[in-house]
This record gives sequence, C-alpha cells and structure tokens, in this order.
Amino acid sequence: MASAAAPEWRVTVPESATVTVEREAGRGGCLAAATMAAWAWAVCFAAAIGGRVSGLAGRVWRIGADDPRRAVHGVKVGLALALVSVFYYTRPLYDGVGGAAMWAVMTVVVVFEYTVGGCVYKGFNRATATVSAGAVALGVHWIASKSGDRLEPVVRSGSARFDYGVTIFILTYSLVAVSGYRVDALLAMAQQRVSTIAIGIFICLAVCVLICPVWAGQELHLLTARNMDKLASSLDSCLDAYFLDSDADEPKAKAAEGYKCVLNSKAAEDAQANLARWEPAHGRFGFRHPYGQYKAVGAAMRHCAYCVEALTGCIRSGGESSPEEGVRRHLAGACAAVAARCAAVLREASGSIAAMTAPSRGLDFAVADMNAAVLELQSEVTALPSKLARDGDGEAAAALQLMDAVQLFTVTSLLIEVAARIEGVVDAVDTLATLAAFRPADEDDDEKPAEADAKLQAVEPGVTTATKNMEQV
Repeated sequence: MASAAAPEWRVTVPESATVTVEREAGRGGCLAAATMAAWAWAVCFAAAIGGRVSGLAGRVWRIGADDPRRAVHGVKVGLALALVSVFYYTRPLYDGVGGAAMWAVMTVVVVFEYTVGGCVYKGFNRATATVSAGAVALGVHWIASKSGDRLEPVVRSGSARFDYGVTIFILTYSLVAVSGYRVDALLAMAQQRVSTIAIGIFICLAVCVLICPVWAGQELHLLTARNMDKLASSLDSCLDAYFLDSDADEPKAKAAEGYKCVLNSKAAEDAQANLARWEPAHGRFGFRHPYGQYKAVGAAMRHCAYCVEALTGCIRSGGESSPEEGVRRHLAGACAAVAARCAAVLREASGSIAAMTAPSRGLDFAVADMNAAVLELQSEVTALPSKLARDGDGEAAAALQLMDAVQLFTVTSLLIEVAARIEGVVDAVDTLATLAAFRPADEDDDEKPAEADAKLQAVEPGVTTATKNMEQV
C-alpha cells in the first residue's frame, strides 16, 4: 500500500509544483502586461497633450506671422493691465482711490480695443454713461429722501427702469441709487467711481495711441484699395478658363475668388467707418475726413462684384467644347481685351486711393480704352450671326453652335455690364478724392494714350498674349 502510494506521491508533487510555478508565472505576466499598458497609455496621453500644445503654438505663430499687429495688440493689453494694476497692489495709490481701484481694472478690460477709434468710442460712452447715471441716481436719492417713508419706495422702484437698454447706465444707477447710504457716502462713492473709471480710460487711450497705434481710418482706406485689386484680379482670372481652355492653377483659382472678399466686406466697412469718426486727426486723415464716402465706394464695388459673380457662375456652367472648335474663338480676343481694360481701370483707381492722389489722366485714358474695347466687342457680337452662318455644316453642328452661342452671348452681355458698373466705381473714387482733398497727381506721371496702352500690355502680358493667339486661330 505504501509502495503503491510512493510513486503516486512522487508523480503528484512535480505536477502540483509545476502548476504552482505556472500560476506564479501567469500572475507575473498579467502584472507586466498591465504595467506595459499603463506606460503605453501614459505615452499616448503625453503625445496627445504635446500635439495639442504644438498645434496651439503653431496657430498662434501663424496668426502672429500673418498680422504682427495682433501680437503687438496682446502686448499692449498686458501693459495696460499691468499699469492699472499698480493702483490696486500699491498701498499709497490704493489708499488714494480706496476699494474702487478694481473699477479701473474692469474699465481697461472693457474699454481697450484693437483700433484707436474703438478705444475712444468705448471710453467716451462709458464715461458719459457713468457720469449721467451717477447724477440721475444722486438726484433720485435726494428726491426719495425728501418724499417721506411712504413715497420713498415708489420713487425708487419707478426710477430703476430708467433707460434700461444701456448696460453701463443701469449698472452705475443700481450701485448708487438703490443703495441705502447717506448722501455724503453716495457722493464719495460716485467720486471714487468716476475717478477710477477716468484712470482706466486714460491708461487705455495712452497705451493705444502712443504704442504702435492702429487707426480704423487707415484700416478702412487700405481695405478699400485691397478689395479693388482683388476685384480686378478676379475679373482677369475668371475668363482664362473659358476662352483659353487652360486648367487654373491654385494661385489663379484663388485670385478668381477675389470678388467674394468684396461681397463679404460690408460689415467690416461699416464698423470701421463708424469707429474712424471717433479718431483724432492723424497723418492725412483730418477731423472731417469723408469716411462715409468709403462706404459709397464699397457699395459701388459690390454692385460690380455681383455681376462678376454671375459671370463666374455662367462660365463654370459652360459646356465641354474647346475654344478653338466652338464659337468662342470669334469673340475671344474682344472679350479678353474688355476684361484686361476693366482690370486696368480698377487697378488705376486702386493706386489712386492707396497713394491718396487725385485720379490722374492715366485713369481717364484707361476708361477711354475700356469704352473703346466695349464698342469693339459690341460690333463683334453684331457680326457673329453671319460668321456662324458661314461656319455651319450640318444640323448637329448647328445645334451645338447654338447652345455654345447662347452661353457666349450671356458672357459678353455680363462683361459689358461689368464695364458699365466699373464706371460707377470710378465716379465714387472721383467723389472721394474731391471730398478728401487728395493731392493732385504729378504731371510727370501723366501718360499719353499710347504710353498707357503700352503700360497695360506690360501689366497684363498673359492676357494680351492669349488674346493675340486666339485672334490668330
């Protein structure tokens, strides 16, 4: 019995020992796997945080690189807050203004703006609302105190609804009139509030005007000139794909969308024109500079951009026929000439605005060339049916030519309408130059018609060369 149990015991012990070792090895493997998973999660989390931080830093860097003035604006805001915080953290200054020093900090946060006009606008409105609300609140408090115990609550509740729409007015009024202080305490409170707000406004204006100022008037002026250039580039690029049958590269496709910037700039123009009226005289922008006329120029450009948008949509909806084989070849040269002349007029007007000079004779020559090109295009359109009759061979070809001719007539009519609306832009620019008293252009810069045409060919080599090639076809 014992001899039979011994082999059984010898066999069982290794098995149990082996099982025990395997279980320990299994537990160690699970612990190692959990540790590796934790390390992998930590590494992924750190990589994700690093990616977000690097992405944020990249976006901040691109914003600063695209417009360094925004980075300067951030530094200016920090400097203004640091200066106004001195009144809160310095004991002598804090004792001078009392516990109302926080109102100076809040004023800087609320009033400081990107442009000088915006800062002046908000500062003036805040100061006016504070002073008027404080005066009304003190008067109401005095009347309520003289009205007796029965009429005093009625006077207070009725005056609390005075000019509810003005936030600053209501805030100041509530702090002064609704409080139950004595008249002497109310006067001291109103004095501290006005003084701290005046300190905050003064710091905002000093930093905004003296350190790299951004003038809303100049921003509006440059925006108008840039939009005019974009509209000219858009008019040039939108006809290339239709008449030259060339695949538009990325820069040219981006230039063809320039009219959208003109259409979307109305809100910016209105805001900058309103803020520019609050700015003091600076540079060549006087106190009565006609900022409202810039909105008229922008409206004339949008009136033209709507037609360019319709022209672009008509071109994109065209067929697949080649310009060399379809009816487009008959009007390619005349249409390209009109587009080039229209773009030249817009660029000439844009240069006049950017330099703040009165429209020179070069603009008059450009307008005359544009009108001559439009007349030539109209004559080509009149002669087009006879050309199509000579070229017709078969009903299928005639039907294809008819479909292509319908679109071509639409394009030419829109192009002629663009030229007519550009004259409205020129008239608005002339009015702006007269009202703003732009300096006259130098006589040496005036060009003769032949010189103006040579300059036009130098500026638009691609369009002119393409026009000649299409005329040869």
